[in-house]
Amino acid sequence: MTDFVNCYENTIRAEAYSKLEFANTYHLAFRDLPEILRAHVKGTAALDFGCGTGRSTRFLAGLAFEVVGVDISAEMVAKARAIDPHGDYRLIPGDDMSSLPRRGFALIQSAFTFDNIPGAEMKVHLFRGLRDLLKPDGILVNIVSTPEIYLNEWASFSTRDFPENSHARPGDPVKIITTDFEDRSPAVDIVWPHQSYLETYRAAGLQIVEVRRPLAKGDEPYPWISETRIAPWAIYVLRRSD
Repeated sequence: MTDFVNCYENTIRAEAYSKLEFANTYHLAFRDLPEILRAHVKGTAALDFGCGTGRSTRFLAGLAFEVVGVDISAEMVAKARAIDPHGDYRLIPGDDMSSLPRRGFALIQSAFTFDNIPGAEMKVHLFRGLRDLLKPDGILVNIVSTPEIYLNEWASFSTRDFPENSHARPGDPVKIITTDFEDRSPAVDIVWPHQSYLETYRAAGLQIVEVRRPLAKGDEPYPWISETRIAPWAIYVLRRSD
């Protein structure tokens, strides 16, 4: 996987992602978060890891969290700052989180970030780093794509042009097109199923508090395709295992 290229680190992609909201398939990734956070999080200090253009950061700010958004993409951070000049968006170099306070956050949110990180070793390394940033009773919410998202059609995504996705094994690259914006160049993600996440969390010193795989209820104002039958997202609620 050393030749994996993060397709989100460019200006065109940043401009496209800046237009995304919380509609269609993305609605299901965020719909249950207020309830989850009310149930599990004690405190308001939050970190949005892999904030992109700031959509997920602004979501947390709207829930009254004092949130810092961080990303490795200068293009994404620049767009986040332009959209939300009063927000706290920071560029971090690769896996270096030394500028962030150890045990400083009641909540760390990662929305789709780990879909794009190749290799078990790097995933474990990053989760260990995030674990060290959690307060002793802090919560890490990791929102990821299920393997099924790469095999079906969705209100926000298409994979019909990539039948090879069906042969992907854990750690393999897969392609998916976001249909919610004009840029139809495929994103390249990494398949990482539930069992692989369980092993990753265990190795990183994290334990699962709750797992949700939200389905559409059918009465939402969106053109559902597979969402009422198949969960496109998994939401893992985690805490330190010590």
